[in-house]
Amino acid sequence: MIWQNFLSEALCQPCAYKTYFVSRKLNQMFPAHTIIEGSDYDFKIEEYARDGQCFIVEESGIYTQTETEYDSTDKSLTDKIRHGWLNVLWRGKLIDVVLLSTSDARSFWIIAEDKTVAADFLRAVCEWCAEVRGEILVFEQGYWQKDKHLFQAIKDASFDDLVLPADFKHELQTDLAQFFAARKMYERMRAPWKRGVLFIGSPGNGKTQTIKALINSLARPCLYVKSFKARFESDHTTMREVFARARASAPCLLIFEDLDSLVTDRNRSFFLNELDGFAENTGVVVIASTNHPEKLDSSILDRPSRFDRKFYFELPAHAERFAYLKKWSAQLDREAQLSDEAADTCAHATQGFSFAYLKEATLSAVMQWINTRHNATMDDIMRERIKVLRAAMTKAKPKTTKKKSEVEEDDDEQVFSEVI
Repeated sequence: MIWQNFLSEALCQPCAYKTYFVSRKLNQMFPAHTIIEGSDYDFKIEEYARDGQCFIVEESGIYTQTETEYDSTDKSLTDKIRHGWLNVLWRGKLIDVVLLSTSDARSFWIIAEDKTVAADFLRAVCEWCAEVRGEILVFEQGYWQKDKHLFQAIKDASFDDLVLPADFKHELQTDLAQFFAARKMYERMRAPWKRGVLFIGSPGNGKTQTIKALINSLARPCLYVKSFKARFESDHTTMREVFARARASAPCLLIFEDLDSLVTDRNRSFFLNELDGFAENTGVVVIASTNHPEKLDSSILDRPSRFDRKFYFELPAHAERFAYLKKWSAQLDREAQLSDEAADTCAHATQGFSFAYLKEATLSAVMQWINTRHNATMDDIMRERIKVLRAAMTKAKPKTTKKKSEVEEDDDEQVFSEVI
């Protein structure tokens, strides 16, 4: 065959010339055929074939290089072709697909006798691969990835597991549910059907778990943005891609966790333009969170049309700390459970603790109980662990010079909220 050394010759070309070399060669080899080329991340033909949507056979005259990736979470192996020439049978049509990987992308060439067949095949593969089935779309390093493990973590999240003030939890549960149910009303009132929600609070007080519970309860397509940074693209380009995908997926949820780290002085104006500029974000609900609202520009923090609702996640009060400890204790073996009296005492003793600190206290208490259960009760162990954590928090607190009157006015919650 005249193309037996085709890929070898292509890979020997200078990096900037590789794809041009392949394109020119294929057009010389198949002058009467239609050739479509691209480097779309959604063209995952291996996944498409594994689902039985088409059948592929490697061209025997050309060596196909395949990489096998190991997923440590579910211990699965997945093959991905780096370089290869595939013979594809799709809906009774024979198609050739050439794959060639460079340092930043994998390019493809679809070769078919009919232009319509080539275009329909490309569209079918990309549309199938773009669909979200038991995954969450995550944007990182300039492109979208499907994360089935994050999806499972979200499926396991529930408002029943969240320890928050009852009225606050009810507002969180109903606000966006009512929004999605009121589309016709918004349209009748000629009001933009879009929403912006901002979660504000120090780390460890339930923002992330609440976002997961919301995604699970609302059952809408979800897009999660880890970073706008990409190796070969500007923040402006990636922002445009993120919002374009959200508009195409609407009605959907668009998540920006730690918004203060995503939006900078350099990209803020472009972000705001995508958020509420000329392009309509109909059906797009933006949920953002921040540990540091002081780092957010007032154009984001204070303008109502951008984030209509702000939910403040405060340090848990005594009632929430007591409920957390009781909920945790109920999951333990009976002999390891806290008494009601100890739970109340510990709830008082943990004033100023975030949920993250409470979790640290309970985990360390379980570990110590396993090692010393014959010599101490969980009540005693829990009290001791709280003392240790509080001492560590006090030691970690930045030293400041205060007047005596100011020191006397400080209560535990004020002191430890500064640390956390």
